Amino acid sequence: MKRFLAILHARNMEFIRDKSSIGWNILFPLLLVIGFALVFTGEPKPLFKVGVMGDPATANQAEAAFFQTKYVQFIPVDDQAKGLDKVEHFQLDMLVDLRKARRYWINTNSPNGYVLERMLRAEGKTAFQRNAVTGHEIRYVDWVVPGILAMNMMFSCLFGVGYVIVRYRKNGFLKRLKATPLRPFEFLLAQMVSRLLLIQTITVLVYAGCNYFIHFQMRGSYANLFLISLAGAICLISLGLLVAARLSSEELAGGILNLLTWPMMLLSGVWFSLEGTNPVVRKIAQFLPLTHLVDGARAIMTEGAGLADIAPHLAVLALMTAAFLSIGSLIFRWE
Repeated sequence: MKRFLAILHARNMEFIRDKSSIGWNILFPLLLVIGFALVFTGEPKPLFKVGVMGDPATANQAEAAFFQTKYVQFIPVDDQAKGLDKVEHFQLDMLVDLRKARRYWINTNSPNGYVLERMLRAEGKTAFQRNAVTGHEIRYVDWVVPGILAMNMMFSCLFGVGYVIVRYRKNGFLKRLKATPLRPFEFLLAQMVSRLLLIQTITVLVYAGCNYFIHFQMRGSYANLFLISLAGAICLISLGLLVAARLSSEELAGGILNLLTWPMMLLSGVWFSLEGTNPVVRKIAQFLPLTHLVDGARAIMTEGAGLADIAPHLAVLALMTAAFLSIGSLIFRWE
């Protein structure tokens, strides 16, 4: 018991003397509560989603009443082919064309589409021409699995690299390496390759094992899926290396890594779609590497996106990786 109390006292004193860690443990819950309040407060969630091609101001009086219906979210759509694809897969309940060819599309297998069609026609005489499409619903598990795998990669990359290097520095291991000809960039690159091989192997095994029982919907190429996962993993590992470049406190490193992971979990579309949310939130999400990893992987699996479609995500991840590695190698210290 004496030994236990001595260790307990020493650990408590170590934590108390780390002022930065204490400040972070107070600040982080506050930021988390504020973040949840900003994201989840507001008007009640819409019950239906309607894609709109054209300007709703051009609708006649009867049709305009439909576009003023409460609890229906009207989302601008520029590409008809993509809009129809979303209707086919239950991501949109209806697609309305307000341009010269006034028409609308519903999925004949969608209960929401049926209700929206009755609402549109209940407003009075309408000039819209009815069109129908058929398709299979994308299950939530099909939609969420890219986010789950990406989130698992994020935690493994950030904590598996950043936290470990901080511990190396704290116990003097990096100080001994300083006496060797090893350069910081070489050390960081070795850490990246080691973690990358482990993460990719685990991710492939997890996906294959789950797919054997669940049979995920896969409309794109496995090669493209592996490519976007490779780019995302390298980017997240680089971010973890950047965090660990100078820190020597494991508590502070854990706090900063949590600061990075929680916003990415909330704003990168892991659990819910950001389509139709506040534009500011969507813009912030574009600065998060997990957003591009999740969006690219999800587009390949559920929309059949090709290499050209995910090229913007790959480019952003490559730029972020170059920035993280460059800054990390410049500010890295052994002691």
